[in-house]
Amino acid sequence: MLPPDVHTLPVVVALENACPGAILSGRVHRGELTLEIDPARILETCRYLCSERGFSRISSVTAVDWHPAEPRFEVVYHLHAIQQHERLRLKCRIPGAEPSLDSVTAVWRGADWYEREAFDLFGIQFLGHPNLRRILMPEEWEGHPLRKDYPVHGHKYSYKDE
Repeated sequence: MLPPDVHTLPVVVALENACPGAILSGRVHRGELTLEIDPARILETCRYLCSERGFSRISSVTAVDWHPAEPRFEVVYHLHAIQQHERLRLKCRIPGAEPSLDSVTAVWRGADWYEREAFDLFGIQFLGHPNLRRILMPEEWEGHPLRKDYPVHGHKYSYKDE
């Protein structure tokens, strides 16, 4: 259930009408609206927000590891409706075992590298991503360094003799 100060906001009312049940919770904190979205509905929600509500820019996609809590990961999207001077934060909670979520690169091309970064550092699979591969770590790197259970000193990495 959404708090009264969130439930009446125009973007929330419109999103509830267009994608019933997609919003799991929400809050306004320090003037910023955050909505938790059903992970199975993230692509549909983002398509609607972009095409119908003017959120034409994705500022970032990142993740948080809440280990040992479950669902372990939270994927966070920062959206911007330039014409309306409006910002919106979306969050999706996904389980730690084989974490995956639909890619939003079909909605915003700018999500490409953000999703690759979350994949590289957290191990989150973005289904339907056109080029999901490491972006910061070498291809041979073991593990995902921003996971809370990643070894403090990293895995031993040896360069191959060439």
